Amino acid sequence: MRLAILDCATWVDPSLDKYKSIGALVENWLKRFLPEASFDIIPVAYGAEFPDPSDYEGFVLPGSEVGVYDDTPWMRPLEDYLRLLRDLRKPLLGICFGHQMMAHSFGGRAAKAGYGMCVGRRRFSVQDTELDVSVMHQDQVLTPPPNAKVIGASDYCPNAVIAYDFPALSCQFHPEYEDDFVEDCIGVIADMGALSDLEVADAHYSLATPKDSVFFGEMAAAFFRKHL
Repeated sequence: MRLAILDCATWVDPSLDKYKSIGALVENWLKRFLPEASFDIIPVAYGAEFPDPSDYEGFVLPGSEVGVYDDTPWMRPLEDYLRLLRDLRKPLLGICFGHQMMAHSFGGRAAKAGYGMCVGRRRFSVQDTELDVSVMHQDQVLTPPPNAKVIGASDYCPNAVIAYDFPALSCQFHPEYEDDFVEDCIGVIADMGALSDLEVADAHYSLATPKDSVFFGEMAAAFFRKHL
Protein backbone atom coordinates (compact mmCIF):
# COMPACT_ATOMS: atom_id res chain seq x y z
CA MET A 1 0.00 0.00 0.00
CA ARG A 2 1.62 3.22 -1.18
CA LEU A 3 0.28 6.50 0.21
CA ALA A 4 1.15 10.11 -0.68
CA ILE A 5 1.06 12.82 1.99
CA LEU A 6 0.32 16.16 0.28
CA ASP A 7 2.16 18.44 2.70
CA CYS A 8 0.68 21.96 2.50
CA ALA A 9 2.52 23.43 5.50
CA THR A 10 5.64 25.49 5.90
CA TRP A 11 7.31 26.14 9.23
CA VAL A 12 6.55 29.60 10.60
CA ASP A 13 9.34 29.44 13.20
CA PRO A 14 12.79 27.77 13.16
CA SER A 15 12.17 26.37 16.65
CA LEU A 16 9.97 23.76 14.98
CA ASP A 17 12.68 22.50 12.62
CA LYS A 18 13.40 19.52 14.88
CA TYR A 19 10.04 18.03 13.90
CA LYS A 20 11.09 17.97 10.21
CA SER A 21 7.64 18.61 8.68
CA ILE A 22 3.92 18.18 9.18
CA GLY A 23 4.12 15.37 6.65
CA ALA A 24 6.66 13.60 8.86
CA LEU A 25 4.36 13.93 11.89
CA VAL A 26 1.53 12.38 9.88
CA GLU A 27 3.71 9.54 8.65
CA ASN A 28 4.97 8.76 12.16
CA TRP A 29 1.40 8.65 13.46
CA LEU A 30 -0.27 6.70 10.68
CA LYS A 31 2.40 4.04 10.16
CA ARG A 32 1.82 2.84 13.73
CA PHE A 33 -1.68 1.79 12.71
CA LEU A 34 -0.95 0.96 9.07
CA PRO A 35 2.45 -0.81 9.11
CA GLU A 36 1.90 -2.37 5.70
CA ALA A 37 1.90 1.09 4.06
CA SER A 38 4.79 3.05 2.59
CA PHE A 39 4.67 6.83 2.50
CA ASP A 40 5.98 9.59 0.26
CA ILE A 41 5.78 13.18 1.47
CA ILE A 42 5.04 15.62 -1.36
CA PRO A 43 5.96 19.18 -0.19
CA VAL A 44 3.21 20.99 -2.09
CA ALA A 45 3.64 24.22 -0.11
CA TYR A 46 7.28 24.37 -1.21
CA GLY A 47 6.36 24.07 -4.88
CA ALA A 48 6.44 20.32 -5.49
CA GLU A 49 4.31 19.12 -8.38
CA PHE A 50 1.24 17.08 -7.61
CA PRO A 51 2.01 13.43 -8.32
CA ASP A 52 0.40 11.25 -10.95
CA PRO A 53 -2.57 9.73 -9.09
CA SER A 54 -1.81 6.35 -10.61
CA ASP A 55 1.48 6.24 -8.69
CA TYR A 56 -0.35 5.97 -5.34
CA GLU A 57 -3.17 3.94 -3.89
CA GLY A 58 -4.25 6.57 -1.37
CA PHE A 59 -3.64 10.14 -0.24
CA VAL A 60 -3.46 12.17 2.98
CA LEU A 61 -4.06 15.92 3.12
CA PRO A 62 -2.89 17.26 6.52
CA GLY A 63 -2.84 20.65 8.22
CA SER A 64 -1.41 23.98 7.13
CA GLU A 65 -0.80 27.45 8.49
CA VAL A 66 -3.01 28.89 5.73
CA GLY A 67 -6.77 28.77 5.19
CA VAL A 68 -8.92 27.83 2.22
CA TYR A 69 -9.49 31.55 1.59
CA ASP A 70 -5.77 32.32 1.10
CA ASP A 71 -4.41 32.84 -2.38
CA THR A 72 -1.32 30.63 -2.39
CA PRO A 73 0.08 29.49 -5.76
CA TRP A 74 -0.86 25.89 -5.03
CA MET A 75 -4.36 26.44 -3.58
CA ARG A 76 -6.50 26.42 -6.72
CA PRO A 77 -4.50 23.57 -8.34
CA LEU A 78 -5.06 21.62 -5.11
CA GLU A 79 -8.84 22.03 -5.48
CA ASP A 80 -8.66 20.60 -9.00
CA TYR A 81 -6.42 17.77 -7.83
CA LEU A 82 -8.79 16.80 -5.01
CA ARG A 83 -11.70 16.66 -7.45
CA LEU A 84 -9.59 14.47 -9.73
CA LEU A 85 -8.89 12.10 -6.82
CA ARG A 86 -12.63 12.04 -6.10
CA ASP A 87 -13.45 11.20 -9.71
CA LEU A 88 -10.81 8.45 -9.71
CA ARG A 89 -12.17 7.19 -6.37
CA LYS A 90 -8.75 7.36 -4.75
CA PRO A 91 -9.02 7.04 -0.95
CA LEU A 92 -8.36 10.42 0.68
CA LEU A 93 -7.88 11.26 4.36
CA GLY A 94 -7.95 14.91 5.49
CA ILE A 95 -6.79 16.50 8.75
CA CYS A 96 -7.54 20.08 9.92
CA PHE A 97 -6.75 22.23 6.85
CA GLY A 98 -7.21 19.05 4.81
CA HIS A 99 -10.66 18.60 6.38
CA GLN A 100 -11.57 22.20 5.50
CA MET A 101 -10.07 22.08 2.01
CA MET A 102 -11.89 18.87 1.16
CA ALA A 103 -15.21 20.37 2.24
CA HIS A 104 -14.46 23.54 0.27
CA SER A 105 -13.47 21.61 -2.86
CA PHE A 106 -16.43 19.24 -2.74
CA GLY A 107 -19.19 21.82 -2.41
CA GLY A 108 -19.25 22.84 1.26
CA ARG A 109 -17.97 25.93 3.05
CA ALA A 110 -15.06 26.50 5.43
CA ALA A 111 -14.08 29.82 7.01
CA LYS A 112 -12.88 31.51 10.19
CA ALA A 113 -15.25 30.42 12.93
CA GLY A 114 -15.19 33.59 15.06
CA TYR A 115 -13.77 32.12 18.27
CA GLY A 116 -10.12 32.95 17.62
CA MET A 117 -7.28 30.44 17.79
CA CYS A 118 -8.20 27.17 19.50
CA VAL A 119 -5.13 25.25 20.73
CA GLY A 120 -4.65 22.35 23.14
CA ARG A 121 -6.89 19.44 24.05
CA ARG A 122 -10.61 19.33 23.28
CA ARG A 123 -13.29 16.67 23.55
CA PHE A 124 -15.09 15.32 20.50
CA SER A 125 -17.75 12.70 19.99
CA VAL A 126 -17.05 10.43 17.02
CA GLN A 127 -19.54 7.67 16.27
CA ASP A 128 -20.75 7.71 19.89
CA THR A 129 -17.18 7.51 21.23
CA GLU A 130 -15.83 10.38 23.33
CA LEU A 131 -12.28 11.43 22.41
CA ASP A 132 -9.87 13.90 23.98
CA VAL A 133 -7.62 14.99 21.13
CA SER A 134 -5.32 17.86 20.16
CA VAL A 135 -6.51 20.84 18.15
CA MET A 136 -4.85 23.86 16.56
CA HIS A 137 -7.13 25.95 14.37
CA GLN A 138 -9.18 29.10 13.94
CA ASP A 139 -11.15 27.87 10.91
CA GLN A 140 -13.69 25.08 10.60
CA VAL A 141 -16.20 23.57 8.21
CA LEU A 142 -19.35 25.69 8.50
CA THR A 143 -21.40 23.88 5.83
CA PRO A 144 -20.72 20.24 4.93
CA PRO A 145 -20.78 19.30 1.24
CA PRO A 146 -23.91 17.76 -0.26
CA ASN A 147 -24.24 14.01 0.40
CA ALA A 148 -21.50 14.14 3.05
CA LYS A 149 -22.28 12.67 6.48
CA VAL A 150 -21.12 14.32 9.70
CA ILE A 151 -19.98 11.54 12.05
CA GLY A 152 -18.14 13.59 14.68
CA ALA A 153 -18.62 16.87 16.53
CA SER A 154 -17.75 18.88 19.63
CA ASP A 155 -19.54 21.60 21.54
CA TYR A 156 -17.79 24.30 19.50
CA CYS A 157 -17.23 22.46 16.21
CA PRO A 158 -20.40 20.78 14.88
CA ASN A 159 -18.87 19.41 11.66
CA ALA A 160 -15.69 17.91 13.06
CA VAL A 161 -15.54 14.54 11.27
CA ILE A 162 -16.99 14.00 7.80
CA ALA A 163 -17.45 10.82 5.78
CA TYR A 164 -18.17 11.13 2.07
CA ASP A 165 -20.18 9.06 -0.40
CA PHE A 166 -16.90 8.35 -2.20
CA PRO A 167 -13.68 7.11 -0.54
CA ALA A 168 -12.92 10.14 1.63
CA LEU A 169 -12.79 10.81 5.37
CA SER A 170 -11.66 13.91 7.26
CA CYS A 171 -11.35 15.34 10.77
CA GLN A 172 -10.84 18.80 12.27
CA PHE A 173 -8.60 17.67 15.15
CA HIS A 174 -4.98 16.52 15.02
CA PRO A 175 -4.53 12.83 15.88
CA GLU A 176 -0.93 13.07 14.66
CA TYR A 177 0.23 15.79 17.06
CA GLU A 178 2.22 14.71 20.12
CA ASP A 179 2.14 16.93 23.18
CA ASP A 180 5.71 18.22 22.85
CA PHE A 181 4.88 19.58 19.41
CA VAL A 182 1.67 21.20 20.67
CA GLU A 183 3.55 22.75 23.61
CA ASP A 184 6.13 24.27 21.26
CA CYS A 185 3.43 25.54 18.91
CA ILE A 186 1.59 27.24 21.78
CA GLY A 187 4.75 29.26 22.39
CA VAL A 188 5.14 30.14 18.72
CA ILE A 189 1.49 31.18 18.37
CA ALA A 190 1.70 33.25 21.55
CA ASP A 191 4.81 35.02 20.24
CA MET A 192 2.84 35.90 17.11
CA GLY A 193 0.23 37.63 19.29
CA ALA A 194 -2.57 35.20 18.45
CA LEU A 195 -3.12 34.06 22.05
CA SER A 196 -3.61 36.03 25.26
CA ASP A 197 -1.75 35.08 28.44
CA LEU A 198 -4.93 33.46 29.77
CA GLU A 199 -5.42 31.49 26.55
CA VAL A 200 -1.81 30.30 26.71
CA ALA A 201 -2.30 29.11 30.29
CA ASP A 202 -5.56 27.36 29.38
CA ALA A 203 -3.94 25.67 26.37
CA HIS A 204 -1.05 24.31 28.43
CA TYR A 205 -3.41 23.20 31.20
CA SER A 206 -5.67 21.35 28.76
CA LEU A 207 -2.80 19.06 27.79
CA ALA A 208 -2.95 17.51 31.27
CA THR A 209 -5.99 15.59 30.00
CA PRO A 210 -4.70 12.30 28.52
CA LYS A 211 -4.92 12.14 24.74
CA ASP A 212 -6.77 9.36 22.97
CA SER A 213 -4.03 8.20 20.64
CA VAL A 214 -5.68 5.05 19.28
CA PHE A 215 -9.32 5.44 18.22
CA PHE A 216 -8.92 7.65 15.17
CA GLY A 217 -5.67 5.97 14.14
CA GLU A 218 -7.49 2.65 13.96
CA MET A 219 -10.37 4.36 12.18
CA ALA A 220 -8.03 5.83 9.55
CA ALA A 221 -6.27 2.50 9.04
CA ALA A 222 -9.61 0.70 8.64
CA PHE A 223 -10.67 3.35 6.12
CA PHE A 224 -7.65 2.73 3.88
CA ARG A 225 -7.85 -1.05 4.22
CA LYS A 226 -11.54 -1.00 3.30
CA HIS A 227 -10.95 0.91 0.08
CA LEU A 228 -7.68 -0.71 -1.03
